[in-house]
Formats: sequence, structure tokens, C-alpha cells
Amino acid sequence: MNYLAHSYLNFSDEQIVGQFLEDFIPNKDRFSYDEKLQQGIVLHREIDTFTDAHPAISEAKKIFSPLVRLYSGAFVDVSMDYFLANSLSEEALNRHALNVYKALRNYEHILPERLLKMLNGMEKDNWLCNYRADFGIKYSMQNVLNKAKYLEKDLLVYDVFLTNKPLLQDCFDVFFPELLAFAKSINAQFPRIDS
Repeated sequence: MNYLAHSYLNFSDEQIVGQFLEDFIPNKDRFSYDEKLQQGIVLHREIDTFTDAHPAISEAKKIFSPLVRLYSGAFVDVSMDYFLANSLSEEALNRHALNVYKALRNYEHILPERLLKMLNGMEKDNWLCNYRADFGIKYSMQNVLNKAKYLEKDLLVYDVFLTNKPLLQDCFDVFFPELLAFAKSINAQFPRIDS
């Protein structure tokens, strides 16, 4: 899953921060954070494992894989954020985005430099809300292409997304409710920690 889904599948501000930290810290450093943040790190990993094994995600990857091969998962992740953003009301999405930016700002003193730099751009351009728009997904997909070492930067990945939107929507509709239930079950296993 991509940034919107990971931030949406949390049950505290600390878990939001932990979910973002997971992509920016070495594995050995995860135990250096307090337990609430570690829960977010664990939740992120569990979500990724569940996602990678889900049949609907495997089907969605087949849409992109002829063009981008092993990078298909990254484009599916971005696509799922589009459908999640559009499943929420504009007000709910805006409220969620503001909460995520605030939660991360409250912990900016511990954020790795790369994450803090990304947060500045994310907040300035309101990435989380822009996942709702076609231009936002087009931008995100181009960003993945730009970062990919072994892909041409002018591949028509966005066109593949547009052509296959109904199929990808079907994959999301099957997958996301199950992912949400899974995330809730993982959260229920965490020990309650008093603030």
C-alpha cells in the first residue's frame, strides 16, 4: 500500500508516525522508538505482507506487469490510494490528511531527514488529498517511474491505469474491506499503552 492507505489504516497518531517511519529507517533501528511508534512499524509490515499475498492484488499486478514487470506492485499501490481517496467524502479525506500532517509534525524532531523533506513536499502539495484526482495519480505514477532504476521514464503507465480503471476498482472493492478487517485484527493484538 501507498501513503494514503498506510496512514488510513491506523488507530492512533503514533501509529501514523510509525507507519511512515517504516519506509525510512533501517530494520535494526525499529526498536529504538517507543512502543506506540513500534506498533505503527509492525502494522505497516503486516499490511504489506497481507497485501502482497492477496489474490485481488495479484490480479491487479497482472494489469501493469507487461509494461513494468517487477515494479507492478508499486503502481498497484498508487492505484489503490486513488480508489481509497475516492471512497471517502471530500470532507473526510481533507480531515484525514490534516490529521496525518499534524501527527507527523508533532514528531518531526525524531523524523529522519529524508522523511522530513518528503513531509514538507507532501504537506505543501497536499499529496494525500490529491490522490483523489487523476492528475494526482498521474503525478504519483510518474514519480515512481522517475525513481525506478530499470524503467524508461516515458512508459505509458498512467494510460494503462486509465484503460483498466474498472478492473482495478473491482480489485480494490474485493481487497480493501478485507485489508481493513485485517488491520483491525492486528491492532487488537497490540498491548494497550497508557499515554
